[in-house]
Amino acid sequence: MTKNYLWVERYRPSSVTDYVWRDATQEAQVRQWISDATIPHLLFSGGPGTGKTTLAKVLIHDLGVDDYDVLQINASRDNGVDFIRDKIEGFVSTMPFGEFKIVLLDEADYLSPSAQAVLRGLMETYSSSARFIMTCNYPNKIIPALHSRCQGFHIERLDKTEFTARAATILVEENVDFDLDTLDVYVTAAYPDLRKCINSLQSASNGGSLSSASNDSQSSTDYRIAAVDLFKSGKVREARKLLCNQVRSDEIEEVFRWMYDNLELFSTTDEGQDRAIVIIRNGLVNHSMVADAEINLSATLCELAEINGNS
Repeated sequence: MTKNYLWVERYRPSSVTDYVWRDATQEAQVRQWISDATIPHLLFSGGPGTGKTTLAKVLIHDLGVDDYDVLQINASRDNGVDFIRDKIEGFVSTMPFGEFKIVLLDEADYLSPSAQAVLRGLMETYSSSARFIMTCNYPNKIIPALHSRCQGFHIERLDKTEFTARAATILVEENVDFDLDTLDVYVTAAYPDLRKCINSLQSASNGGSLSSASNDSQSSTDYRIAAVDLFKSGKVREARKLLCNQVRSDEIEEVFRWMYDNLELFSTTDEGQDRAIVIIRNGLVNHSMVADAEINLSATLCELAEINGNS
């Protein structure tokens, strides 16, 4: 099967009508802005792949903002004071083609406090002709002065059942053969990051069918998928070794969050999952204090395996 397009882009909603809403109040507010043909400064927060940037783009589309009036910036890459002053101020200081200009700042939590302070000044100075939409994973990293100037929207993650249904729908649309057990491996490996899940499914769908995870994969993209497959097969020790061998040091905190999001890997009972939460919490607390983060992760996985007597 030849794929010359990205599924994540092909199936990205193009308007608020197509967007999957988790909060009816938020939907009503967005539709009101579109009806009024204006927006305030906005701050969209939420985990990776939950739809923050997508919501910003469909809002801009449905407001009918001219492409020349939109500046999109990845703040994880361009985040210094000089860039804010040169690039953004240069953009907002000129007259818009339409009613106002929009600056979309992805991953605004990467902006330094000094850069955020400059941004605050731009929001005030050009409030009559420019609007700022910021997205972030960690709203606590945004300075209070920006919070007070923006209307905040926290984008909740999809329910796991709906998450699975979205992934399955895309596979059906792409005429990819799959079984639900294999799909669940990919869902569990990526949840709650739908973007990551869709990208993994596309990579594993060459030939018109969804391939099973390779347990000996050395790919940084595949190791978590392979680990889920091992967990589901009851091969907990092998899953632990794979995770600890493949995880990068800067990914370990993310792995703790991933384990918390997928407690069913360690127990199917409420009591067992409660124990898993405490073990994961303790492991995450220890992570900031131990000399060797890999040993701490391995020990945490050993404790999780003991919940159901696995090893």
